[in-house]
Amino acid sequence: VQENSIRENEKWEGEKTPFIDRLPTIISDGWDIVRKVLLYVIIGIAIGAAMHGYVPENFFTEFLSADKWYAVPLAVILGVPMYANAAGIVPVIQVFVAKGVPLGTAIAFMMAVVGLSLPEATLLKKVMKWKLIGIFFGTITVFIILLGYLFNFIL
Repeated sequence: VQENSIRENEKWEGEKTPFIDRLPTIISDGWDIVRKVLLYVIIGIAIGAAMHGYVPENFFTEFLSADKWYAVPLAVILGVPMYANAAGIVPVIQVFVAKGVPLGTAIAFMMAVVGLSLPEATLLKKVMKWKLIGIFFGTITVFIILLGYLFNFIL
């Protein structure tokens, strides 16, 4: 997709191409994005529906409630093994908040799922050394936890 975009961009920058001529490429690229994201959104909705229907309400309030100091770090730790994009995890976050999880804790979980996933680490391994990946994950983890506590404090 990126090579096609670069090639198309070079072609269009040299001349003034009308929007109608660009429309097929826009639609094609848009459908490519939808196809890549749709599965994750459906999986996220399914997980959210299962959690909403089958996980007892006191489970979330017991472990991830506002009065537990470890709620935000636990949410971050639980989010790391998962892999989803932001759109796919939103239904899960909605269930967390509906079940009584503070918004800051839910947002910390979402950021961990999106930004600290194990599959992401394996992808980063192609361009980074493990030490640098560890520094990256450590730094991001600290700031996600701090932001989770901050949102819980403010909201």
